[in-house]
Amino acid sequence: MWRLVLAGAAAGGMGWGIRGQYGHETGAMIAGVLVSLVVVALLRPHAPAAWALRAVAFGAIGVGFGGAMTYGQTIGLTQDAALVGNWPALRWGLIGLSIKGAAWIGWFGACLGMGLGSIRYRARELFLLMLALVGVSLLGIWLLNAPYDPASRVLPRLYFSASWAWRPDVVDLQPRREVWGGLLLSLAVASAYASRVRGDSLTPRLVGWGLLGGAIGFPLGQCLQAFHAWNPDVFTRGIWPSLDPHINWWNAMETTFGAVMGAAIAFGAWRNRHLVATPDASGASEATDDAAPSWWWAAKVGLAIHLVVLLIAEFTDVPILGRYIDITLLMGVLPLAVAAQDRWAAALMALPVTMAPIAGKTVKRLVYEQHAATTSLGWLAYAVIPLAAAAALAWWALRRVERGDGLPTRVALVFTAWTCFLLNFAFFRYPWPWVPWTNRTLHALVFLACAIVVTAAVTAPLRRPSDGFRR
Repeated sequence: MWRLVLAGAAAGGMGWGIRGQYGHETGAMIAGVLVSLVVVALLRPHAPAAWALRAVAFGAIGVGFGGAMTYGQTIGLTQDAALVGNWPALRWGLIGLSIKGAAWIGWFGACLGMGLGSIRYRARELFLLMLALVGVSLLGIWLLNAPYDPASRVLPRLYFSASWAWRPDVVDLQPRREVWGGLLLSLAVASAYASRVRGDSLTPRLVGWGLLGGAIGFPLGQCLQAFHAWNPDVFTRGIWPSLDPHINWWNAMETTFGAVMGAAIAFGAWRNRHLVATPDASGASEATDDAAPSWWWAAKVGLAIHLVVLLIAEFTDVPILGRYIDITLLMGVLPLAVAAQDRWAAALMALPVTMAPIAGKTVKRLVYEQHAATTSLGWLAYAVIPLAAAAALAWWALRRVERGDGLPTRVALVFTAWTCFLLNFAFFRYPWPWVPWTNRTLHALVFLACAIVVTAAVTAPLRRPSDGFRR
């Protein structure tokens, strides 16, 4: 249990800390992949790769849903210079972060639970369910996040972003649209469907652990950053004058949040390990593939459409495609359906597809914005090689004869952890500890330590559990 929780915390801390450099939805999927891989690699170390990567794909998709929420202004309530010393604003901001964190990680627990449990969710079912939940989320926004008319200074009653209630002197205040109500209502409906309609006991339990991890982790991480903003005198004494300039407090908040949520999800999975599926190698294909050839082609086409639209939405300004990411539950319709149906689609979703936006943003930053590398070298080092390696790993994991030793899952975890670390290290402009330190150096060392912990956790000898898998 302790190995699982420690590795989950390290994976979540590194993944969520790295997420800060890459954006909301697709960035969060880094943490989703890492924590999900930790859970399947340590909780079910002898699982077939097809089943494991399907669960990982589900978890990665689910953690991306919360990325649509705005939270920068909510953090501002706890640390903006004009609000330092305002205890009601601090409390309100932390309550808002708790609600938003719960919605974010609650959806992670929901999708990971659907992937890990013994209840098989089919492609048609998930496609229709997610479309229905898009409508439920819009209803939740209308109920809890409306009215919203900044021009008339009309904001929802439960509003956790910049508001004239806290800053009545600011004329050009720009309150952001909040959507946490839609995520919470749709999460409640999804959990009820899994429990009442499908008889799935694992999913609602992991939803609960996700709610807890998010509700504690987000405000706890922000307390560190708020303490720094509220108590500047503390950081003028002792070792702080030499250390404080090298700490990125925003990254410290994110890493803390990720560590708490990763530990909560890992512990929740361990507490409910008797509900996690125990597939054997002979059932691996049946657990992921529908027999009809038309469905085989539908899965491949659906995955291709999702990837193309996702990349266009990420790297262009096409308005209508931007809504594909803004309405995050809509973004999950296709990938969840194809991952449920097809093992190849699930493996590609878990590895190269999830990594593609990260690699692309690294190229964009280092090649086109900072001109730190030539076009050919940048594309080769930061996109072509890591994505080709991820695709090859997915192919090897599924083509390899299943022997019940879980090796592909552990290899995938180590590969993903170190690839994400190296891409982020390049994004940080290589803050080696033996050169003058920047505010990136310390966090690069933290992420390095997390990658080492994750690697050690899965490469240490794994004994076959008493409730292990059939050969």
